Amino acid sequence: MQDLSAAIMAAHAAIRPHVPFSPLERSGALSAALDCDVRLKCDHLLPIGAFKVRGATNKISVLGEAARKTGVVTASTGNHGMAAAWAGARAGVPVTVYVPATAVRGKLDAIERLGARLVIVDAPPIEAERQARRYGAEHGIPYISPYNDFHIIAGQGTIGVEIAEQAGADVLDAVFVCVGGGGLVSGLGTAIKHLSPRTRVVGVWPENSQCMLRALEAGRIVDVEEQPTLSDATAGAVEEGSITFPICQQVIDDRVTVSETEIAKAMRAVAETDHWMVEGAAGVALAGLMQRKDEWRGKKVAVVLCGRNISVEKFVEAVG
Repeated sequence: MQDLSAAIMAAHAAIRPHVPFSPLERSGALSAALDCDVRLKCDHLLPIGAFKVRGATNKISVLGEAARKTGVVTASTGNHGMAAAWAGARAGVPVTVYVPATAVRGKLDAIERLGARLVIVDAPPIEAERQARRYGAEHGIPYISPYNDFHIIAGQGTIGVEIAEQAGADVLDAVFVCVGGGGLVSGLGTAIKHLSPRTRVVGVWPENSQCMLRALEAGRIVDVEEQPTLSDATAGAVEEGSITFPICQQVIDDRVTVSETEIAKAMRAVAETDHWMVEGAAGVALAGLMQRKDEWRGKKVAVVLCGRNISVEKFVEAVG
């Protein structure tokens, strides 16, 4: 495989100026409540409201002129599809997005508003991925995996570069990040290991969706039964042969699982302390820190707020 660290640094330049730096902001209220120095990495403030815009912008940039002729096809539970549609529109690349029928309606509407063609699959997310990949192969259209793609991972890794640069000499003790298919943590973790090796990478999963965690425990990708979760952005199985699996084995230092109640509590905490309404996947990362706060007392930690794409109704129902 190519040098991922070098590819991340190349992506760090390539995605500008389309993708701005997101802030790394200290939360005074959360720091006081958790008795540690909490920095919030605010990727929910990026275009389309999620970190996924990093990887999609990088991938479409490397495809270049060929993609403008053929278009691209991808699969998503929402945020990646929105990101691909957003990046494609700016590059003049037609985008087709396969989504499971269980995807959040608001995210599907957003994908269509951004100009992509939507194909709804009445099956789990992994089947939407398979059908999208088959469609691409049959029609000679590049398939963009939401996580199992070198350039997608490199793009997501730019968040780790930003965190290291923004922290500067004030080296962080840990970064808490949610894990789904592993694209975010693979890129972020690779960048952190390269630029801030003292910083531990803490992967956090919803108890209801632990596909990559179970793979790491088994030493291979395995079938895992999933339950509905507030963290819909991390839901879905990990496809066989995913390049994220060996990277996750290398870069995740600590593993945490959190309940749906803990996720909702974390989402509410961000709203109360920092006045941001974030989606479940962002709540997962903070919930991991809240659960393990005793281990990080007096330490400097960052929490990745990866997205904000949740309806008001669902948010209110979740947090009460």
